[in-house]
Amino acid sequence: MTHSDDVRKFLSSRRSRITPEEAGLPAYGGNRRVKGLRREEVAMLAGMSIDYYIRLERGNLSGASDSVLEALARALKLDEAETAHLFDLARAATASPRVRRKRSPQTVRPSVQRVIDAITTAPAWVRNDRGDVLASNDLGRALYLDMMADDSATPPNSARFTFLNPKAQEFFADWERSADDIVAVLRSTAGKNPYDKDLSDLVGELSTRSEEFRIRWARHDVKHHRTGRKRLHHPIVGDLDLTYEALELPADPGLRINIYTAEPGTPSEDALKVLASWAATQRQAAPAAAKENP
Repeated sequence: MTHSDDVRKFLSSRRSRITPEEAGLPAYGGNRRVKGLRREEVAMLAGMSIDYYIRLERGNLSGASDSVLEALARALKLDEAETAHLFDLARAATASPRVRRKRSPQTVRPSVQRVIDAITTAPAWVRNDRGDVLASNDLGRALYLDMMADDSATPPNSARFTFLNPKAQEFFADWERSADDIVAVLRSTAGKNPYDKDLSDLVGELSTRSEEFRIRWARHDVKHHRTGRKRLHHPIVGDLDLTYEALELPADPGLRINIYTAEPGTPSEDALKVLASWAATQRQAAPAAAKENP
């Protein structure tokens, strides 16, 4: 799929979800042929000509000013993530070849590894925009035990695990929401750099192997992955209800540290402590096993 196809389908999908009533327009009875707003209605709401809006929706965002994009975002009632995605699509339309070759980071600096290793009471791991897990502390590896142990993906990837590993649907108590979120984050990443070959390969692989992924990818939903809640069923300690924070690393664009915590005094906090003890036992047992099996 080309960049212009992505623009066209994103704008048309956002237009189709808004009713005239939601936009403050008369519905003119029940004989409308289109779902949502017509193109001319979006153009009127955005203060532009119908011809210009049609040009934009056909995928030609090159030359669109910030004020035009902001007016379009207001007309389509885009949220923060969707507005950012629209601007990303516009930037990608005029990106130089050097920018187009940009890839998501694939390694972490030693100091970043030391930071997450210093976090001893909460699972923490570092991921790039594609969902590759590039580093983790002991508790992070223990929390995502099955994903980290997946030999078919190096480095481990949260999207591959979610859609291709049967254990994921048992691990994520809210699998549907987790799947929605992961695809929306990948779609946002694709808007920032649609020429990332590794990302294109990942999307192609998941589209080929998972109908659930294909359905979600076709929705063109986008989302920021900054904070939220995860309900998990862990194979060692059982149910966990955790909150997460995704902290960007300004020195390493595209990398984030994800940290998971439990509310104090809850069963989930106790379960994390049990998991930390189990992880420490595994770490201590590893050298002994290595000596027995040289």
